[in-house]
Amino acid sequence: MPAYYPPVGFHFKVEFIGVDGMDSDTEQRFQEVSGLSFEIEVEELREGGENRFTYKLPKRAKYPNLVLKRGLLKGTALLDWFKDAMSTYFTVVIYSFKPADMVITLLDETDQPVAVWNVVQAYPLKWSTTDFKSTDNSIVVETLEMAYQYFERIM
Repeated sequence: MPAYYPPVGFHFKVEFIGVDGMDSDTEQRFQEVSGLSFEIEVEELREGGENRFTYKLPKRAKYPNLVLKRGLLKGTALLDWFKDAMSTYFTVVIYSFKPADMVITLLDETDQPVAVWNVVQAYPLKWSTTDFKSTDNSIVVETLEMAYQYFERIM
């Protein structure tokens, strides 16, 4: 039986489902994805006469914002989707924006899926770039922050 080696975390792709023009390879490549976690909220219950501990009762799951980072691209469908969301947030007349489901796939060395996460109803919250510095020779990185309802691991 061959030895098992845990997968590496640097080979992955991010797909946006239901957003026009987001099926190209350029749109699916990011240098970093963070925020793929959840935490169960608890409510502490103190019982009268019992001073050694408190009961911790589960309430609901909390999901942090999803943060995606990549080198700055111009004229991308993802940026158009972000602009559409921002114009929808500030105007009431035309509501054309729709949240998107996302599929984050961890890949092995042969581009086969190792693990897949389905992120449900993601929508943009923030877009930013790294600082511009004349003394620093680095790539400009855009950061995309999104909220979502929940995620589930498929594989």
